[in-house]
Amino acid sequence: MKKLLIVEDEKMIRQGIESIARRSSVPIEEILLCKNGEEAFEIVKNNKIDVMITDIRMPKKDGITLVKEIQSLSHIPKVIVISGYDDFSYAVELLRYGAKEYLLKPIEREKINAILEKLEQQIQEEARQVQDSARFGIQQFKSLLLNPGNAGEDTYAIENYFRKYFVKDEYVVCCTNGKSGQTVSVSDSQIIALDDVNGQSVYFIHANIKEEVLSNLLKDYFVGVSKEHKSLSDLRIAYEEALYARKYTFATGNFITEYNKTETAKETISEEIIDQMVQLVGTDKIDEVNKFLFRILYKTKQGQIEPDDFMKIMNDLVGKICRSYKNVLDIESEEAANLKNVYSYDTASIYYETVHLWIESINEKLLAEYDDYKNKQKVQSAIGYIQENYSKDLNMAVVSNYISMNYSLFSFAFKQYTGMNFVDYIKAIRMKEARRLLKETDETIIGISNAVGYKNEKYFMKIFKSTAGVSPTEFRKNAQAGKRITGT
Repeated sequence: MKKLLIVEDEKMIRQGIESIARRSSVPIEEILLCKNGEEAFEIVKNNKIDVMITDIRMPKKDGITLVKEIQSLSHIPKVIVISGYDDFSYAVELLRYGAKEYLLKPIEREKINAILEKLEQQIQEEARQVQDSARFGIQQFKSLLLNPGNAGEDTYAIENYFRKYFVKDEYVVCCTNGKSGQTVSVSDSQIIALDDVNGQSVYFIHANIKEEVLSNLLKDYFVGVSKEHKSLSDLRIAYEEALYARKYTFATGNFITEYNKTETAKETISEEIIDQMVQLVGTDKIDEVNKFLFRILYKTKQGQIEPDDFMKIMNDLVGKICRSYKNVLDIESEEAANLKNVYSYDTASIYYETVHLWIESINEKLLAEYDDYKNKQKVQSAIGYIQENYSKDLNMAVVSNYISMNYSLFSFAFKQYTGMNFVDYIKAIRMKEARRLLKETDETIIGISNAVGYKNEKYFMKIFKSTAGVSPTEFRKNAQAGKRITGT
């Protein structure tokens, strides 16, 4: 319970009830005290009182008059009547006016506690019902805004529901990508706030507080504002005006744009041009893409391109980049999806920076992938050259020059591709051929040494033994012995 009001002209009784209430099992945020009905009426009129405990006989304005008069207020507290035995007939009359309970003097602690518990349960249950009803109403309200053709007979019911909470006079609608932070916000005929209406937050605001809301609640957002409307049947029109204006805050970068639709010829960008830009991604002409993006941004800010056309151009560009290079790159789908939600960004300039960086990163990845592909091709060419010329005096400088590749880069790329460094790879090819010649021919050791690229016979024999475990002569003897055994 937030606020309890105790109305009693006798100070000792008033303080006694306060003491009992504070020690009750019901948590109460604030307890207000007054000594007559006149003071009580002003308090109830200016505060949202949950429960009021009032005596009947009081100076200036008695309890009966007080309870009758508060029935006209926007918020009526739950009333507990205090009466003496002689005033019981008045207490019954007050029950007819909406009083929930009555207490006979002298006041008993247990009875006050029991009544407060009972009323607190009612308050909590009513709050839940209001919240559930509001959530349902908000969803219906969103449906009315987004799908007016489907609302049908529900339109009148929705409008009638919101008349309880909404303005009786002129109102405006504000639209922004900033979040209100609340799923439902209904505030005593002043503001209704809806989150996530097609990715935007929508505020329905009493026209009298428009400037205050724009200066405080929405001061850090980029906001589109509708014209003033009075009829609730114009809600859809007001929302569309606010959304239209919001798109122009996005385009221009101004914090606030008032709705003012103008019909002028606008530029469009052909599919062919967008396709050309996509093809330039991953090439050394990426600057052309950046210039294209900046031109689109500039023309949008100048009003030469409609915000919705800007969104279409960007969606086409992002979508085609994803489709064109999905087999080459693992492009983050979530990031691309965010880029397609253009109006979730504050302004076109902020969006431009984001999509520009995204395309630059893709360009770098594509160039790296292409460079890697070219390197692999060059290494393959080097391997072919080695296999044809291993009998000659080969070294890494000769081979890297042959394929026109930087010496250090070739060393790295060669090992990445083959899993071996250049020297070991040459050695492995030469030793393989030496074993074949020892097995299949009667060529001399010095002849085989020259045939596989070693001009120094002793060096050849040393290398051969380190890889085969035996000398070339022993290897040939073992190989020939194996043939004889197999032949018998």
